[in-house]
Amino acid sequence: MKVDVKCSVSNCYFWKDDNNCGAPAIMVTVNQNANANFNEEIANEIMVDLDHTQSASDPANTCCHTFKPV
Repeated sequence: MKVDVKCSVSNCYFWKDDNNCGAPAIMVTVNQNANANFNEEIANEIMVDLDHTQSASDPANTCCHTFKPV
C-alpha cells in the first residue's frame, strides 16, 4: 500500500516538492522520546527500534524522528 506523507519542513533531506516526504520509512514517536536516537541509516533505509510502544492523546504530542537536515 502506497501512502502519501506530507511534510512542510523544507530543510529536511527527505523533503520533496509540493511538501512531500521522500523518506523510505517514517519514524514518529511521542514527544517524551524527542531526544532518543531511534535511527540507524544503512544503505538509505532507516532501521528503527520498534520495542518502544507508547500512546499519545493529541497530534501535538508526537514528533518525527525521520528528519535529517540538509
